[in-house]
Amino acid sequence: MIKIKILIITGLQAKDLIIKNLAKYEKHDIYLKVLPMPIAAFITPKLIIYHLKDNQIINSLNTDNTTPVNNIDIILTPGLMRQDADEIRKELNINAYKGPSNAADLKVTLDIIDEIELSTTTPADILIRDKQYQEAINIINKYQSQENTEKLLEKEGNFKIHNCPLGIDFPMRVLGEIANAPELSDEELLSKVEYYINSGADMVDIGMHANENNPQKAYHMIKLIKDNYDIGLSIDTMHPLEIREGLRAGADLILSIDHGNYKNIIDDVKEYDAKAVIIPTNYEKNYIPKTALEKVESLEKLTKKCKDITTIADPLLDPINSPSLTESICACKLFRERNPTQALFFGVGNVSELLDADSNGVHAVLSGIAMETNANILFTPESSLKTKHSIEELKTASNMMFISKIKETIPKNLGITLVNYKDRFKKDDIKIDTSNIPHIKAVADGKFVPDIKGSFKIVVEDNLIKAILYKDYELNCVIEGTTARAIYEEILRRDLISRMEHSAYLGMELEKAEIALKLDKKYIQDFPIF
Repeated sequence: MIKIKILIITGLQAKDLIIKNLAKYEKHDIYLKVLPMPIAAFITPKLIIYHLKDNQIINSLNTDNTTPVNNIDIILTPGLMRQDADEIRKELNINAYKGPSNAADLKVTLDIIDEIELSTTTPADILIRDKQYQEAINIINKYQSQENTEKLLEKEGNFKIHNCPLGIDFPMRVLGEIANAPELSDEELLSKVEYYINSGADMVDIGMHANENNPQKAYHMIKLIKDNYDIGLSIDTMHPLEIREGLRAGADLILSIDHGNYKNIIDDVKEYDAKAVIIPTNYEKNYIPKTALEKVESLEKLTKKCKDITTIADPLLDPINSPSLTESICACKLFRERNPTQALFFGVGNVSELLDADSNGVHAVLSGIAMETNANILFTPESSLKTKHSIEELKTASNMMFISKIKETIPKNLGITLVNYKDRFKKDDIKIDTSNIPHIKAVADGKFVPDIKGSFKIVVEDNLIKAILYKDYELNCVIEGTTARAIYEEILRRDLISRMEHSAYLGMELEKAEIALKLDKKYIQDFPIF
């Protein structure tokens, strides 16, 4: 491997961190030029050119070597430098690119610098994330190509539900349930279906009301969706008449068949060439198995009773402590060990909807367990605020786990992530020496002086941040957008504010509103969002 001579440009604050992280780096020859600027983001191409002119000698950071500037192969500028780094190449005749936004990411960048195409305008850390993401998507697309799909569908245990290939050789499919669907108007139902599809649902489930019988409504809803969307549909009911009408309208999957209702359903499922989820219960006799072995043996008996149709086994994932999530996971594992090719259903929503925790981490872990048991369908509604975006999260988790499975690696640094609120990597703090300047204790005194140009009421609604201006207690105008910056810049352009403390307050509240909008949190002016 040929070593590359790489010159890193930085400012005074990041110097020590870079020396600490790269002093023993061996893959390439690293040179460092520290410019007399406190913050690397303040560095410009013109400043770099000025300090590298006259072909000066540069010291190596990780060897005893020195070299003139014109022997350098690549110059890496700070990633946060705002200008195009190509200006340096034009002036010095040396390839210059943007490094990472944070000095702590330099080592990762250097490790793969000969594998990625660096940019003169985009920071290297963003390029690395994009590269990892594209590699991940390429793996998924390869397995979903038509040629590969047809080949895999020939293997035992793989089949299609409508146009969705399913089985142990495909990514786990996400089935999104529209709970209490009969309560929705036609417009609301179609809107929900569209939202599920856009969120990544592979199939949509129409949840009927338990202990009710509404076959006409079942037919209408399935037919309505089939007439408007080309997606696999299931109907979630135990009632034979609702199932029959759902099948007649075009349902592709039935949830669910058990030992009590299978005789009244199995012929209809076969006639319409649909698939069916089977569960280990007999609700007609109030039988619900408790142990993993009881569940598996019950499912195996029901599979034999339904041998003329394609079945998907659902061991019934239990909520935590009701009676036991652990026991139900053991049932999934045991079923897969005894039935290596039969499709397996994993009811994620049974857990996440009944747990007061942010859903994305819950979904990641449960999807990992599902992958290890070779489950094929991840099932969830979106019935509560804490589980909003569940379908999107499960789709992401499914892709993560599929790539992890294919690469035979842990689900880390795959290019796809469910880390939404915390950083994946520790960013080393760059210490600023403030020992020789005054330290002033900040005090909020609560004083308020009205702005003669008016006051703003800030709300978040319709996926927009809205700053509503009142003048003399009368509505004047609404400035609306999706970012705090866009709104406050528009306010400044129109000269709608006159006091510095009002500007500071407005910036603070608009940023809170933007965070609330991104996280789908409730925003109330003057109150914290967490």
